[in-house]
Amino acid sequence: MPLPVISLAQMRDWERATWATGQTEAEVIRCVGRKIAARARELTRPGDTILILAGQGHNGDDARAAQEYLPERNVILLNVTDPLAAIEGLLRTTNAPPALFIDGLFGIGLNRELDDGWRHFIAMVNKLKIPVLAVDVPSGLNADTGEHFGAAIEAFVTLTVGTPKTGLLAEAAWPFVGRLEVAEDVGLIPCPHKTELNWTLPGDFQNYPPRRAVAGHKGSFGHLAIIAGNFGFHGAAVLATRAAQHAQPGLVTLFTDEKVYGVVAAQLQAAMVNLWKPEMKFSATATAILLGPGLAAPDLPDELKAMTRRLWRDLEIPMVVDASALDWLPAGKFFKNAVRVITPHPGEAARLLKTTAQNILKNRVESLRDISRRFGNCWVVLKGHQTLVGRSEGEIFVNPSGNPHLAQGGSGDVLAGFIAGLLAQPGLQADAGKTIRYAVWQHGAAADKLLAARANWVVEDLLAELGNVC
Repeated sequence: MPLPVISLAQMRDWERATWATGQTEAEVIRCVGRKIAARARELTRPGDTILILAGQGHNGDDARAAQEYLPERNVILLNVTDPLAAIEGLLRTTNAPPALFIDGLFGIGLNRELDDGWRHFIAMVNKLKIPVLAVDVPSGLNADTGEHFGAAIEAFVTLTVGTPKTGLLAEAAWPFVGRLEVAEDVGLIPCPHKTELNWTLPGDFQNYPPRRAVAGHKGSFGHLAIIAGNFGFHGAAVLATRAAQHAQPGLVTLFTDEKVYGVVAAQLQAAMVNLWKPEMKFSATATAILLGPGLAAPDLPDELKAMTRRLWRDLEIPMVVDASALDWLPAGKFFKNAVRVITPHPGEAARLLKTTAQNILKNRVESLRDISRRFGNCWVVLKGHQTLVGRSEGEIFVNPSGNPHLAQGGSGDVLAGFIAGLLAQPGLQADAGKTIRYAVWQHGAAADKLLAARANWVVEDLLAELGNVC
């Protein structure tokens, strides 16, 4: 199940409830140490040197506990009580630079500005540019607000304990947190708190999508209609269509502009390709519609924009809208209980709310709620680092997968196509929220799988991995 994103007060309450059961802090520290060591082994190779920076508190205890679980690594422990005195020990290790630092200097209990000595020490660690695995929270960061106490460790990976803390998801925290991961099973009781913001786990999608019926046929798995592509933007239509195919609906039909029909049709074999016409109707043939990829040309006909508004309001089947077509949507209600999904990045979200992308990033949850409310309680996929999925009410889910290499043209078209290809399948429409979340997670997880193999992958490579990550 997803994990609640909690405050420091809720974390302390969770810990107290755990100790009340008889569980000991020492046992939890041992469990955390094992988790830290396991992640450190993944980030290094046998024979590598790992430098543990351990402070006086429980974060230092967690980091020290990792030592005994790193038998094939050269582990150096630097206990830091006086930061200025510890700088000499830090610099000695750089004669043969470690492959990894483990940061256990400060935990979530830090509640004061750091003095000059600590600021200098943290600045030295950051200056060395050695990858850092931060324990629970990057030292110096306020895990409630995401702001730092004068300085903070710039981690490559932050392995937070139990569940994410609110401040680790703030935009201000991103440069310090790096990739946020969770050490879930560390001996604490199940978290007693429920929150509006929830961290998605890969295990949420175990055995999902469900196994197909042995006698299933094309008609069992839906027909996706895609309206996409224009002169100069035909590639978006191809990428979205291919991504939809990897979701494996029964049929996919792309409707595109006459100017690009030939070049688009030549790149697609199993998908049908036809010309878009303003009088088209979809209710009798399609089980879902995707509209928007590659429709960025300035001379698009008004009939296409009018059709978009009509379909959004009146269509009974699921509809996914992406890219420039977001600007054509009508505010207000749509057909009762119909599934509507929009996939804005922060810039597009800013246009929808008539604000700036910076304001969107500072208030992502509120922005998602406002957009969904404005457009009839539709599902919103607010793309970017730690993509959010949710609506105007109810739970919002944070996606943990993906990496900066998704910042390529066409990545969004692939995501929109994959979401729509899944939602076209009748068996995946009942729990639309889970289907959307799965698509977003799978998209990011496929990018992570590619990056683990090579750094120079391109969006076309992403298509082949969609749906393959378990």
